[in-house]
Amino acid sequence: MYRDRTCGELRLTDAGTEAKIAGWVQRTRKMGGMTFVDVRDRYGITQVVFDQERNPELWEAANNLGREFVVQIKGRVEERASKNAKNPTGDIEIFADELKVLNRSKVPPFTIEENTDGGDDLRMKYRYLDLRRPNVRRNLELRHKMAFEIRRYLDSEGFLEIETPILVKSTPEGARDFVVPSRMNPGEFYALPQSPQLFKQLLMVSGYDRYFQIAKCFRDEDLRADRQPEFTQIDCEMSFVEQEDVIRMFEGLVKHIFKYVKGIDFTEPFPRMTWKDAMEKYGSDKPDIRFGMPFVELTDIAKGKGFGVVDDADLTVGICAPGCASYTRKQLDELTNFVKRPQVGAKGLIWVKFEPDGSIKSSVGKFYTEDELRAWGERMDAKPGDLLLIMTGEAMKTRKQLCELRLEMGNRLGLRDKNVFAPLWVIDFPLFEWDEETQRFYAMHHPFTSPNPEDIPMLRTDTGNVRATAYDIVVNGTELGGGSIRIHDAELQDEMFELLGFTPERAHEQFGFLMNAFQYGAPPHGGLALGFDRFVSILAGLDTIRDVIAFPKNNSGRDVMNESPSPIDTAQLDELQLELKPLKADKDK
Repeated sequence: MYRDRTCGELRLTDAGTEAKIAGWVQRTRKMGGMTFVDVRDRYGITQVVFDQERNPELWEAANNLGREFVVQIKGRVEERASKNAKNPTGDIEIFADELKVLNRSKVPPFTIEENTDGGDDLRMKYRYLDLRRPNVRRNLELRHKMAFEIRRYLDSEGFLEIETPILVKSTPEGARDFVVPSRMNPGEFYALPQSPQLFKQLLMVSGYDRYFQIAKCFRDEDLRADRQPEFTQIDCEMSFVEQEDVIRMFEGLVKHIFKYVKGIDFTEPFPRMTWKDAMEKYGSDKPDIRFGMPFVELTDIAKGKGFGVVDDADLTVGICAPGCASYTRKQLDELTNFVKRPQVGAKGLIWVKFEPDGSIKSSVGKFYTEDELRAWGERMDAKPGDLLLIMTGEAMKTRKQLCELRLEMGNRLGLRDKNVFAPLWVIDFPLFEWDEETQRFYAMHHPFTSPNPEDIPMLRTDTGNVRATAYDIVVNGTELGGGSIRIHDAELQDEMFELLGFTPERAHEQFGFLMNAFQYGAPPHGGLALGFDRFVSILAGLDTIRDVIAFPKNNSGRDVMNESPSPIDTAQLDELQLELKPLKADKDK
């Protein structure tokens, strides 16, 4: 055996015993006739001592060890004179009797430590080295433990884990599909599934009333911190349920995982908020409710004072930042520049200071009297020392812009603590969303989402205001997952396709197998999918899902380690009967 102990298990009780370990050289320290080598494996770090007097040749060999050399060491475990309380093995060290270099290493391009000197691009290029870092390893260990506990929980609730296909039919609604050419069927393509949606509904028709899968999903869309072209979701479906049943089941799962991982016991039901209230109060369908500063509308009392920016706007709305009247002009200019960034897109920012001495200062003081500004403060419940931050413009756009400013203020005021968790359910989403460019309705979630039963009579007469029986679970401003009750009635599904602009022929071409299945007794059913990568990253306190995925892509969808995507041989293209068009010029991309 290469080892009989790991580098993380030796303790003071092992002093006086012989041990054999194997791992990577973390670092070496030379102190006179003693050389200390930290040896690392997945389980921890053990200090090894090479004594010149005891074994000069071994000591000389130790002095030639480089970082990340793979070594095997045998020796006697002894109590350390100078203990390291920060290391679980810090009470002992091994006095080496044997050293074998199992493999040498080039000098790594960055330090294999928690606080590495490697940037993101470099770490992704050498991801196999980055994965040796203890904090990245802990993230993957957390992912592993959560996956097992989720499976245990759902198994205890009667769910069956059933795999669904990876090569499926392309249904180009919503995000773009990744497509795969079929050699055996020239000119035809599979798609990689954006989710197992259709198959889990078919499983409900098949009588498997509680299904789950920790499923790989694929979407060809622009990336950001919480997106990857391939991602993992906890995909679930249940039969003979209503919205309340699904929410109760998966709120239980989320609470269980919080208790298992963080020791946090949520004893009360998660709060619920309608989509309409979320947008009006926070400008987002995934509001961060760890802190206050809800939106307050001022349109009715701000208009008509000769200030065109407000008078011409659909909406004037603001937030009250507590204790921020002390902000300097420089700080206020920083906030103005923040909202003017292309990522936010606002034209400007109005501010009103309520000074501790009762006086008022404002960027719009020449348009409004002190009494008028005081009325703004009364509506927004401003106290002496508070700062009003106000934006105007087209209603939906302005709310989204103010949402970005609210989150920025939350960051500046230290109100977005990663160790505080505030889950909630957002319910009553619109069933449809209107697209101005194509002049048609699209499904906000997917075409199989059931309308709220109360709103079914409005499908033809007031389509845009029909609510979906849909729900999202949100944690700290991140959508952890979402789902809906599905349409199980074939006639209602036909009507839904018609409202979405599908001809009967196109609907049958895209979803015929599901529509046919519904003619054989489809039960009422619904489900939910939780973003597994996101769930792990939230509990790990990370801003990105990349560090909970072993081999992620960068923001261009590239794996810079294995250099994919990449061209393929002409012979492969010929075999698939494909021909590539010339690349367009950069300006046209």
